[in-house]
Amino acid sequence: MPDELARRYLAAWNERDPVERRALIDELWTEDARYVDPIATAEGRAAVDDVVATAQQQFPGLVYRLAGSVDSHHDVARLTWELGPADGPPVIVGLAVLITDHGRLRRVYGFLDHTPPPGARR
Repeated sequence: MPDELARRYLAAWNERDPVERRALIDELWTEDARYVDPIATAEGRAAVDDVVATAQQQFPGLVYRLAGSVDSHHDVARLTWELGPADGPPVIVGLAVLITDHGRLRRVYGFLDHTPPPGARR
């Protein structure tokens, strides 16, 4: 189940159609969803959707992908992800800690491990 959860989580970040993306978020996240990373905080599904849409606008043409295996125990999973061109090296590498409630995301805490240097082209 952790691998499937990670796949669905990243699929929502990659979905460019706003209606489809929102449907994925509504299906995957609990109503009291909370997302926190060094750049953004979101309370509720609509706010999570806004954070994802903003990231897509900031990084057009880049895709999120799993980098390694998913580790999990109890209701917690962690995964390393990459953001980059579909056929190229990552621009950003991060870690996500997923807290679930009955198989749905309730809290996600994100960390950025590698980001472009200031002024670098994205």
